[in-house]
Amino acid sequence: MGERDHYWIRGARRRDRDLVRGRLALPPELAVVDAHRRLRGPYTATGTLLRAIAPDLLERAPELGIEHNIEIMTSTPELADAVPRAWTSLEWSARKGERTRFYSRLHTLNIANGLAELLRDYLAALGGAPRTLVVENLHEADATDQELVAVLLRRGDLGPLTVVACTGDDPVADPPGEISISLAPLLERYATPVDAPSVADPDGPAPDPRAYVQGDCVDDDPRQIAAYQRLAAEERAALHDERAAELARSDEYSLTLGAIPFHAEHGSDPGGAGLTALHNAVAYCRGVGLYQAAADLGLRARAIVDRATQEEEWWYFADATGITLATLGRADEAKAIYDESRAASIDPAMHMELAYATAMLYARHYPEPQRDYQQARAWMNVSIAIASLLEEPKERAFHSVFGRNGLALVEVRQNSPQAALRMLEEGMARLDRELEPGEHALHRTVLRYNRAQVLGMMGRLEDALADYGKVLEVDPDFPEHHFNIGNMLRRLNRDEEAIAAYEQALKLSPPFPEAYYNRGDARLELGDVEGALADFSYTIELDPAHVDARANRAGLLCDLGDTAAAWRDVSTGLDAAPAHPHLLCLKGRLLAERGEPGAAREALSAALARNPRLAEAWALRGELAYQAGDLPAAIEDFERAVDLSDSPEILYNRAVVYADAGRHTEAATDFGKVHAATGDEDAKERMEASLKAMEGTPAPA
Repeated sequence: MGERDHYWIRGARRRDRDLVRGRLALPPELAVVDAHRRLRGPYTATGTLLRAIAPDLLERAPELGIEHNIEIMTSTPELADAVPRAWTSLEWSARKGERTRFYSRLHTLNIANGLAELLRDYLAALGGAPRTLVVENLHEADATDQELVAVLLRRGDLGPLTVVACTGDDPVADPPGEISISLAPLLERYATPVDAPSVADPDGPAPDPRAYVQGDCVDDDPRQIAAYQRLAAEERAALHDERAAELARSDEYSLTLGAIPFHAEHGSDPGGAGLTALHNAVAYCRGVGLYQAAADLGLRARAIVDRATQEEEWWYFADATGITLATLGRADEAKAIYDESRAASIDPAMHMELAYATAMLYARHYPEPQRDYQQARAWMNVSIAIASLLEEPKERAFHSVFGRNGLALVEVRQNSPQAALRMLEEGMARLDRELEPGEHALHRTVLRYNRAQVLGMMGRLEDALADYGKVLEVDPDFPEHHFNIGNMLRRLNRDEEAIAAYEQALKLSPPFPEAYYNRGDARLELGDVEGALADFSYTIELDPAHVDARANRAGLLCDLGDTAAAWRDVSTGLDAAPAHPHLLCLKGRLLAERGEPGAAREALSAALARNPRLAEAWALRGELAYQAGDLPAAIEDFERAVDLSDSPEILYNRAVVYADAGRHTEAATDFGKVHAATGDEDAKERMEASLKAMEGTPAPA
């Protein structure tokens, strides 16, 4: 499919957009779904689509339910009983208050790519005929639905699927905070814009506030909205109560993330039923990594909760919302909540938790230029000091060790891994002494996991691998453990085992780019060029901005003689990362092959300015100097290359330059090394020629 095979219908009202869509020549509809987050919160559109196709999908291709169980359960909880249980790792068995591990902010992007795979394979099972997916109210969608549509627009492997994205007149805004993908530029690039002018509708239905509320207040007809707003507050609240009760009877869980809390907070008891509904929705969304929704729900709850009469709930929403905002990169907003909370309490336990959370802002959540490790250390020390005063011995032990685990992160960030290692080992030993074997099991695995990471940083690879293995024994279904074991095995040159570990990680997780990229590296090391090329290509499909994958694929394409495709990868990669040394090196190589030595030398010099340890760049620049007849410059560059690499090819080329420069002793030595390493007969002959030339060389005066 081309870049403009999708449509973007823009208009102020859905009715106008529907009229325009009806005039488009579109393939048969797979589904028409409404993405308005007020309906079902995160994955409103996605869940509607999956509920519609799931019976046929799971009958035609039941293996897709197994492969994508996490994506299905997260986006469409109503289908939980139709697929194998997804949440089986240790955090799901942790007791209340013991969970210390949560999903990455990028988790939903991985889910979006997994859902794209699911849709791709389902469409293939249907026969691969063209289909249309219409997503309405995308401008009102939760970030999860916007992510999925963005992924569907940009991916090129979905077959003949036409996406029709329908939005209001205004530009589609990104959610606040750090985002993994932006929908607006992808609509601009991949979708043909179609404007839907406003059309008068004198014969439309009369305004009906009850119908407006029954439709969950997503109707964009100004007359309906005005009629609703003219109602007395008590009448509006009664309609919301009625609708909330009706939806609760439907027993569809996703409604508890959207329409039910909306109606409850606008009903007659926002501080009771409303907060209860918001609390439950926040807890669920945080637990499964739906952080944009959790932040929105938490902020709405904070606008309702009364600290004077609902102290426990007030603290819950302060804590949950602050941590969620921090995870989304909204650290200043989180800090404002923490500062407000500190001013509201003299409870030592609250100050302990707030100090820890504030330390994490400075150590992890602020952008790099704003991080302040001295502040992080100071706040973490406050948390540890308060923990040491807790009366209950087990709580004192846990929170003291938990704080030192946070301080260990600060030590790592300040390049003091030995200090971090000592803190982690002391903490592990203390919990073993003072807690029962099953208490705080998750945090104990986190400590060992963190120790494995520190050991890996220190180059103690076997020790790190042993720790990851111990963690895996306790928590075998957590994909990141398999991924990290794969990384350790790669560093230990145990590539076949590393590949198996990466494949297990992918079985337990939605697709994520680094697993494919690292597997590609391992396959390349084993000589599986075709497998490596496929993995690097799929890494780019999942993450087009993955410049290392582009560099590796471009290098392989160069070696395979596909210079046009290699040039496209190099150009695309350098557009995203103009200073990437490996891409600059490849650019120099391709320019040299094109017969543009001046531009090639410029690119290679730029690569070396950024990474002087690139042996290939020194060697390529040496070749250019040799071809230009500048033997001293060629020798200098090849000598730098050989210092960095024992490649027989580089050594052979240096020997050729030495021979041409009359330095036959060095040439004979290099040719001899090449012959010993490879058995190359040409190198042997050239060595012998250099030795003969040495015999005729006059002794130096």
